[in-house]
Amino acid sequence: MWEALSEPFRYPRPLGKDAAAPGSSQSGKRAKAKAKDWQGTLRRIWQYLAHRKGRLTLVLLMVIASSGLTLLGPYLIGMAIDDYLEGPGGRPWLLFLLGLACVYVLQSVVGWLQNIWMIQIAQEAVFRMRTDLFEQLHRLPIPFFGKRRQGDLMSRMTNDIDSVSSTLNSSAIQLFSSVLMLGGTIVVMLLLSPLLTLLTFLVVPLMALGMRWITRRTGALFKERQRNLGELNGFVEETLSGQRIIKAFSQEERVIHEFRKRNERIKQSGFWAQTISGFIPKLMNGLNNLSFAIIACVGGVLAIRGAITVGVIIVFVEYARQFTRPLNDLANQWNTLLSAIAGAERVFEVLDEEKEDVDESSAVSLDTVSGAVVFQEVSFSYEEGGETLKQISFEAKPGETIAIIGPTGAGKTSLIQLLSRFYDADGGKITLDGRDIQSIRRESLRSHMAFVLQDSFLFEGTIRDNIRYGKLDATDEQVEEAAKLANAHSFIMRLSGGYDRLLIADGSGISQGQRQLLAIARAILADPAILVLDEATSSIDTVSEIKIQEGLKRLMEGRTSFVIAHRLNTIREADRILVLKDGRLVEQGPHEELLSQEGLYSELFHGQLEQ
Repeated sequence: MWEALSEPFRYPRPLGKDAAAPGSSQSGKRAKAKAKDWQGTLRRIWQYLAHRKGRLTLVLLMVIASSGLTLLGPYLIGMAIDDYLEGPGGRPWLLFLLGLACVYVLQSVVGWLQNIWMIQIAQEAVFRMRTDLFEQLHRLPIPFFGKRRQGDLMSRMTNDIDSVSSTLNSSAIQLFSSVLMLGGTIVVMLLLSPLLTLLTFLVVPLMALGMRWITRRTGALFKERQRNLGELNGFVEETLSGQRIIKAFSQEERVIHEFRKRNERIKQSGFWAQTISGFIPKLMNGLNNLSFAIIACVGGVLAIRGAITVGVIIVFVEYARQFTRPLNDLANQWNTLLSAIAGAERVFEVLDEEKEDVDESSAVSLDTVSGAVVFQEVSFSYEEGGETLKQISFEAKPGETIAIIGPTGAGKTSLIQLLSRFYDADGGKITLDGRDIQSIRRESLRSHMAFVLQDSFLFEGTIRDNIRYGKLDATDEQVEEAAKLANAHSFIMRLSGGYDRLLIADGSGISQGQRQLLAIARAILADPAILVLDEATSSIDTVSEIKIQEGLKRLMEGRTSFVIAHRLNTIREADRILVLKDGRLVEQGPHEELLSQEGLYSELFHGQLEQ
């Protein structure tokens, strides 16, 4: 026992890519429990707790010992009272006092041990659950995040898991102990007086009916509260991210009003959930007092008639309270339990989402890539009934620069999404170096690509670390060289701290154009075989753009590059220009050839010149 107590707390070994975590969708196949099924949810929470069965067994033994000691204390007190009433010649009082002292000291020690061990088990279970959820978020496909609000997902990671954590820490032991105390008390009460036990049971049906009526209403309210809380977090995250737009359009009052409405919904659902569940302890206390009155009256009559002793009555009253105390504990913890179940259901909903399609066992990793890309009759749609791309066919030879243009919504970005396998095509075939990209491991495919997107994203950290994200083992000299090629070195050196300047809140403190320059430097450092520029210079002024184009031209040498652009003067030197309209490839060819055709490209180009 003492070895188990002194055993240091160890975090579980991180799960491998192919490991099935308890509660994850893989292990859930053994006992698939759908969300919103509270029994299934409890079983899945148990799977996390059962990881430490040895420690749980010790906790259970401690709970049994604690329950036995709790039942023994009143029994000794009853014996002492009867001994005193019998007059001289009874057992010495010192013996009872020593016995009671030992009982209560042992009870305290056992209670301390079980609490310490249960906290360790609970924290490890929550650690594993939080880890599984975070890993699952990184295994889900891109479309999942397009349908979910970031704030709601963050709420599941924090608020919902915290609800589970607080319940496991504070309520799990109490629930186990309450069940054992209930069973043990009933046995002892029956041995002392079957008649008084029967009278005590008269209030149980009333308790059961009251509990049933209340819990049927509070369960839905607690689920609604957790859902409303997730929606509010999503709204807050959205408004904080869009502060510039909100202030630019003077929408502060409207946003505050919307927040108040959502906050009011949380208040209402929380108020009714807590209020109705608050009836439970009041109901239990009222019925408990009724039970005491019945026992006192009937017990007094039985004592007068000599059927039982006064000590038995006192012991029985204490046991009657022991009988209702577990029910009171269950009632008091019920709202916490419902809140935890509601939070766990929201966590398991994400864990049960389908992961990004697993690469086939025959999929290969590519050590080197020359960059030959071929689209053959490729079609794709985000939703059924509306094709985004329709039978697209073209070829990009190694080292060529392919520009992609077209009106908004023509499918330019979707083309790149298919090439990087963020989405898979509905029809047709895409090959890289003659190999179907679906036969290439996604991780390997994307490792040979670098992206500079229209909305550059920077992580919290130094400028040097953000550039090094493109190649984690790059030296400081390589980082600075990449920054020079991207024309970012000069502005970095003007900042306080230079390359060690700490960026927070997605690059707060530097301009959008400077953030874009850092993103370009990051792509240069990655040294990819395939480069994707999606409006990479859209946030950069004309003078800087000329310098950036020089760096990008050096970067593109020997690499297959796909350039999405609206400013057509930036793509005149592309080897081939793809013109998309309504998801179809309507024209392709070099700049001069497309101008001579006097088609859509010529119309767009001359239109921009006129502007």
